[in-house]
Amino acid sequence: MKKLIKLLAISLVVIIIGTAGVFGINSYVIRKSESKIIEASQVSSGYDCILVLGCKVEGDRPSHMLRDRLNTAIELYKQGAADKIIMSGDHGREEYDEVNVMKSFAIENGIPSEDIFMDHAGFSTYESVYRAKEIFRANKILIVTQKYHLYRAIYDAESIGIEANGVASDFMVYSGQRYRDFREILARNKDFLFCIIKPEPEYLGEAMPVWGNGDITNDK
Repeated sequence: MKKLIKLLAISLVVIIIGTAGVFGINSYVIRKSESKIIEASQVSSGYDCILVLGCKVEGDRPSHMLRDRLNTAIELYKQGAADKIIMSGDHGREEYDEVNVMKSFAIENGIPSEDIFMDHAGFSTYESVYRAKEIFRANKILIVTQKYHLYRAIYDAESIGIEANGVASDFMVYSGQRYRDFREILARNKDFLFCIIKPEPEYLGEAMPVWGNGDITNDK
């Protein structure tokens, strides 16, 4: 009985320490990044690009969250924040294509095709910012996504040597946000470790500098 009580006590201590560690890292990532989140009205020119992080598409249409990210990026482009936009998302399967949907939406809203690069292998936030630096040679970027996601994206970018700011694209209360907030705590912990060990993304490849013609990334 004493051994069982001791085992339970040890297990409880481990759980408490582990939980404290998870929430401690989560708070650290937020604190390190929050000053880098700015309002669209505060954005100046001089960024190498605007990086739009992808999310769910529904056929050939962006979801509400993605549409709001795209509209924010379009506004910032027209405001003069950067001359180029990188659409980074999941195009790992022929039947699911975030980046072409994102580029098509931007073109329909007045952005020249040559100013839009597509990152077809932006399978995660970490991979998107890593590839922005290594493939697209961006050193100063303006990241666009919802605020809960910006903390991690900015932390990832700064940790791999990119100067980054972020503009939040929250135009509504999105369905399922409580689940995303919980999942994001775990994702911040994962990326905290990634930013220490700095693994390469699943795919790299030849450089396509963002100051060139974005149509080089077209696949259709």
